[in-house]
Amino acid sequence: MSADAKVVEMTQDEQTEMNRGLHYEENLLWEKKRSDHPGVDLPQPAGLKSRTGVLERGDIGLPQVSEPQVVRHFVRMSTWNYSIDHGFFPLGSCTMKHNPRLNEKLARLPGFAHIHPMQPESTVQGALKLMYELQDWLAELTGLPGVCLAPAAGAQGELAGMMTIKRAHELKGQSQRKVVLAPDSAHGTNPATAVMCGYEMRTISTKLDGRLSIESFKEALYKTCDKGSDIAGMMVTNPNTCGLFETNIVEISDLLHKAGGYFYCDGANFNALIGKIRPGDFGVDVMHLNLHKTFSTPHGGGGPGSGPICTTDELAPYIPVPTVVKEGDRYALQWADSRETTLGRMKGFVGQFGMHVRALAYMMSHGADGLKQVSEDAVLNANYILSQLKDDYYVPYDGPCMHECMITDKHQKEAGVTTLDIAKGLCEYGYHPMTVYFPLVVPGTMLIEPTETESKDSIDRFITVMKGFAADVRAGDTEKFHDFPLSTPRRRCDEVKAARNPVLRWR
Repeated sequence: MSADAKVVEMTQDEQTEMNRGLHYEENLLWEKKRSDHPGVDLPQPAGLKSRTGVLERGDIGLPQVSEPQVVRHFVRMSTWNYSIDHGFFPLGSCTMKHNPRLNEKLARLPGFAHIHPMQPESTVQGALKLMYELQDWLAELTGLPGVCLAPAAGAQGELAGMMTIKRAHELKGQSQRKVVLAPDSAHGTNPATAVMCGYEMRTISTKLDGRLSIESFKEALYKTCDKGSDIAGMMVTNPNTCGLFETNIVEISDLLHKAGGYFYCDGANFNALIGKIRPGDFGVDVMHLNLHKTFSTPHGGGGPGSGPICTTDELAPYIPVPTVVKEGDRYALQWADSRETTLGRMKGFVGQFGMHVRALAYMMSHGADGLKQVSEDAVLNANYILSQLKDDYYVPYDGPCMHECMITDKHQKEAGVTTLDIAKGLCEYGYHPMTVYFPLVVPGTMLIEPTETESKDSIDRFITVMKGFAADVRAGDTEKFHDFPLSTPRRRCDEVKAARNPVLRWR
């Protein structure tokens, strides 16, 4: 028997023992307060007059604890924040991939980490050159030459993309275009962003096979006007949120462009395409990119993120400022006084510059061939999981998937075990659950994305637990699922009560 086979044949109990460890219970710091055990013990200065010019500060209510208590408190709490450094993190449509430490090291170089946004451009030429090169990489990878690095997160990049479309229509005298199309499987931010920009949403059905059909698209495109002259654009994620490539996307984008609309592509799933196909080649006019999803910058919790946008030459004049331009052998930030057609400024400064350092380091260390392998390995891993679980769980759509696969609880629910129960069971067995109940187009969905950074060994362990759950349900051993998790610091809560009567303040 091969080593791989042994891993797959591990029992659930064996898997649990490999993930269980010490679980500290930790009270709030204020609950540790001991008046006779302060962290600092200095004598009260006598006769010292305040020179600050403001009123003296009274008791500010900080807990009086010792240094070891403080250190242990925060170290213990830090272990509660599950991360990709702890283990497998299979969140579908979130691409929780490993962040190479090389990227972190380069972002902390003094010439990058210690610069200030108000410095003269002549003193930060290296940083501006890095941003210019990152713009070039993104333009080449997407096939969209207009690049702005300013947006500070994927959601803000999405907003910038739709504002670019709106600005273009306004300056072209096309303000009658009030409708934006989006599939029923779209990320929830898509309709929210469109409405924020003043648009009305119109849904495209994908219920047949999880993809956009020509017929459903035409129905939405021409619903109120036979030429689609009220359509501003469409917001489509490709691959879509069901983990499927939109096979009709070229014909759909042609129909949209003929009607005068623009194609905004949500770049959340670019990890499946990088180095394989350029979105500009299948009709995309503007897209945002999540650097944390595709180019391995930290995913939240570390300050501002980065959600740059890429556009066609036609839309480039309307993108936000600043962008980095090269003037001879010097680099500069281009502002609105040099480009009057811009939609304006999204925020004060490029404060997420450290993310740009990390992203370019990732690109350059992989090279073009390495980035291509990233997408190939991500797609391979997802299809491996799908092939191993398709006989145990319901798979709503036929055929291979892209970088994430979707299964549902249809078989297990018949025995009283739901997607939520399976997710809680994964917590018991040391795994962060996959994305659950999203997308909403199919009941009880579980969206699993392994990314390219997971080894076959770690994926096999996850598969072992998932297959074990399915086997338990078939055997009638279902009651335990309603009690999971058992060994975590926090058990299952009453979610209905928590939603209706939230405790928002600690007393």
